[in-house]
Amino acid sequence: MVQAIVNVGNHEDRVLTIVKGKYGLRNKSDAINFVINQFEEELLEPHLRPEYVEKLQRIKKQKGIKFKNINELRKHIENA
Repeated sequence: MVQAIVNVGNHEDRVLTIVKGKYGLRNKSDAINFVINQFEEELLEPHLRPEYVEKLQRIKKQKGIKFKNINELRKHIENA
């Protein structure tokens, strides 16, 4: 765990107090961690277009081709 001294303004301090009370957190450090975790996905994870998500779901439903050995796979690739 990393410890840090954080300087926040009065407004930010009030917001942390509200978050702490609303979600039943023990202290403002927990409130800061909660806020960071809430927004982590939005900032770090790219959002996919709905068309792309639908395309991925269609691909998942497709059945794969089973090969008995590597030679069958090679023949399939060469004939494609």
